[in-house]
Amino acid sequence: MITPTYYLLHVADPETSGVFYRELFETAPVESSPTFVLFVLHGGIKVGLWSKQTVEPVTGGAPGALEIGIAMKSPTDVDAFHQRWLARGLPVFQAPVDLDFGRSLMLTDPDGHRIRVFAVAT
Repeated sequence: MITPTYYLLHVADPETSGVFYRELFETAPVESSPTFVLFVLHGGIKVGLWSKQTVEPVTGGAPGALEIGIAMKSPTDVDAFHQRWLARGLPVFQAPVDLDFGRSLMLTDPDGHRIRVFAVAT
């Protein structure tokens, strides 16, 4: 079985997006330049932010067609994350809501990439 461990997002400004993801991941990047920022998360997953002006081959994808999912243990955890996020003065695309699969909160990064914070209903 192949397990993806590295995710690249094509962004307008990696440094600006890096600030956003530093807040989201609550950790500093391990690499940062004007064209690329890299985070290494617990469990070894890597998230790279690559300047869409310098990515090879040229990108054509639109933000919002893909989501980054962050699973929480309970609906209460989703709500607590929401409150911490708001306390930092950061924007929320969709406040917590109960959907078919469970509790969900939607954020977007500076480029419009979606980040879903959720807890599956048990």
